[in-house]
Amino acid sequence: MKFLSVDVGGTFIKHAAISDSAEIIRQGKIPTPKTNRADFFAAIEKLYRADNFAGIGISLPGIIDAERGVCVASVALPYNNGCNIVAELEKICGTRVAIENDANCAALAEAKIGSLADVSDGFVMVFGTSIGGAFIKNHKIHRGKNNLAGEIAFTSSGEKIFHDVGSVPALLKMYAQIKNLSSEITGENFFRAVDEKENDALFCLDKFARRIAEKIFNIQMVIDAEKFAIGGGISAQKSFIAAIRLNLAKIYDERPINFPSVEVVPCRFRNDANLIGAFLVARA
Repeated sequence: MKFLSVDVGGTFIKHAAISDSAEIIRQGKIPTPKTNRADFFAAIEKLYRADNFAGIGISLPGIIDAERGVCVASVALPYNNGCNIVAELEKICGTRVAIENDANCAALAEAKIGSLADVSDGFVMVFGTSIGGAFIKNHKIHRGKNNLAGEIAFTSSGEKIFHDVGSVPALLKMYAQIKNLSSEITGENFFRAVDEKENDALFCLDKFARRIAEKIFNIQMVIDAEKFAIGGGISAQKSFIAAIRLNLAKIYDERPINFPSVEVVPCRFRNDANLIGAFLVARA
């Protein structure tokens, strides 16, 4: 038995066939339809019809009411706002469909079989085009009254929101401005410069990591979690995780009380965490 797992992003829809034992059999990606909901549903249906799947699990950006199957609000895909995606897709595909917020999917994957499997309470931060957050409480997603728990992208960071200064594009933009580059810089090029110990790259990474460490510390003072897991493609960069840990240690040292520090680890599944999490909600 296998499931269709779908991770919807603003640019691409990543998809995978995943076995009942959580093994990725194959995966790929297609462009995310920008036009309308009908085209979005057609893209999902085409993926489903390509094989014999037992069900569909979908990771979605935005505020998701997973229990009702509704996309409450999405900046990335506003045509889905207010739509009962589960009900509509179940009619179209004739199979069981489950949806969940993308960061919650990553957190589920890490809490069940990943880097948070050994703790009761944890927090997941996923860095990409924006920043996703999810709070694991007693091994389960803590959603809050309005499904807003973990929405750290919209929290304040100085005079801006965290999305504006804590996303991967924000890091690359900062570096491009310092280097006076007119063309876009890729993450690969940036971290190559970090590995080569280029001063401007090291400065940008440290400043970026400090912002993240401050956010982790502030969250930790509220929820007192056992572990923070860092996800997204950038989490594969050891220098990124090391910079967060270093800056978090500095923040603890700056406080007048000797607080116990929280552990920061990379997500086990990194870029595949959303796919694994979507599979888990489909299999449940």
